[in-house]
Order: sequence, then structure tokens, then C-alpha cells
Amino acid sequence: MPSVRDIRRRIRSVQNTGKVTNAMSLVAASKMRRAQNAVLEGRPYSEKIRGIIANLAAQPRDDDTSAHPLLQVRPVRRIGVLAITPDRGLAGGLHSTINRAVAQFILGQEAPVRTVVVGRKGRDFMVRSGQDVQAVFTDLGDRPSLTDTTPISRLVIESYAQGEVDEVYLAYSKFLSTMSQQAVVEKLLPVEPATLTGTERSGYIYEPDSLTVMGSLLPQFIEMQVYHVMLEAIASEQSARMVAMRSATDNANSLSEDLTLVMNKLRQDGITNELLDLVGGQIAAQG
Repeated sequence: MPSVRDIRRRIRSVQNTGKVTNAMSLVAASKMRRAQNAVLEGRPYSEKIRGIIANLAAQPRDDDTSAHPLLQVRPVRRIGVLAITPDRGLAGGLHSTINRAVAQFILGQEAPVRTVVVGRKGRDFMVRSGQDVQAVFTDLGDRPSLTDTTPISRLVIESYAQGEVDEVYLAYSKFLSTMSQQAVVEKLLPVEPATLTGTERSGYIYEPDSLTVMGSLLPQFIEMQVYHVMLEAIASEQSARMVAMRSATDNANSLSEDLTLVMNKLRQDGITNELLDLVGGQIAAQG
């Protein structure tokens, strides 16, 4: 049985751990608020530009707008996946959930899959599982700008435009609430046309021409989608980390209380045994 000194040392260790996890929870809460605001402010723009591109892709055209490389639909010989994961752990099961969703998606495809990975947790998983990793991006930080994610977007655009992959999917953790994040795998390319009614299929006149307009809009659309899912992933990560660290702090406090109770019982048993020894010695001396 451990001694009172051993238990006191363990209590001190648990309390120090609780202080660390509490500090990490407060830091994550601060970052989470900023990340949530960025996601909620950017989500309407992301959804609107997606709707506009899908609407334009579904409109009748006099010229061949589908000749644009990012609108071409080809037989699927290879699939590209952009997987966005955290760089660090201590966020509960967030990165495991994302990696599991990507693994299930890859196993469900008949065509080979090539991955572009953002984050060390995804990189480690892809390397361990022997996947075809085209590129890895790490250390983008908690507040990336659009220019920070532009190299990722350009790599995705070039891979699809040059025919290296025939479909591109985004895999990330979508922020739903502080307590809830959802692993999502959704198609990015080719752009899926919207379903329009007869009155909505009016057609547009492009100036100078449709290829020039779509050639300007589509890269911006890809860049915005990649940037936005990065914001979604960061908000999810900070939320998951705050919840995990708060739970760890509560567990540390509970364990400290249990160990204190055990220590007090051991001290009480020790005092009782000492008193019994004194009484027994006194009785033996009187006898």
C-alpha cells in the first residue's frame, strides 16, 4: 500500500496537471471565439459563391463554357482528396474522426485516391496507412489568411486542370457548435450544376465572353472554398480542445479529491495504530 508521502506527491502531480489543462482550456476558449466568429462571418459568402457557380454551370450557353478545365467532367480514373486535420493533439477524438472518415471514403472508391494533407495528424495517419500522398502542408497556425491557403488551392487547381485527378473532394471537420463537430467529405471538383426550373434557365450574356468570366470566377471559388474549410477546421479544433481540456481539468480535480480522501484515511489509520501501540505499551508496563 502506498504511503502518505507517496499519495501527497501524487496529489501534487495531479493538481499541477489540472492547472496546465485549465490554462490550455482558457487559451482554447479565447481562440475558439475568434475562430467561430470567422467561420460564421465567412459562411454566407462561401455558400453564396457556391450557389452562383452552380447556377452558372447549369445555365444554357451559346458557346462552350464547359471547355474550361475546372468544369470538364471526365471518366474517373483517379480521385484527389484534400484532407484538413489538426497539427496538434489534445483535442479529444477530433483528428481520429476525420482520419476515419477519410479512410472509409478511400476504401469505398473503385479508383485510386491521391491525397493532399494539411496538418501533422493527417500526415502521420496517411503515411502509416500507406496512402498516396502528393503534398503535405503544416504549421499554418490558428489564424491563416487567404494568401496562406492559396498554395493549397493552386495545387488542387493544377492537379485537376492537368488531368492528374478527375474528381476532388474536401475532407474536414465542420463546425456545428461548441460541443459538436462533424467530419465531412464533400465534392469540390468538378462543379456540380444546380437543379434549375424552366423559368430559372434563362441564360446570360457574358462580357467579354463566358470563358473569361468563368476563368476568373472559378479559381476564386476554389480558393474561397479551401480557405473557408480551413476556418471550419480551426473552429472545430479549438472547440474540441477547449471541451477536452475542461473535461481533463474536472477529472484532475475529482482525482485530487479522491486521493486526498485516501490520504486522510491512511493518516487516520496511522494515528489510530500509534494510539493503540501507546495504550498497549502502557498496559504492558502496568502489568
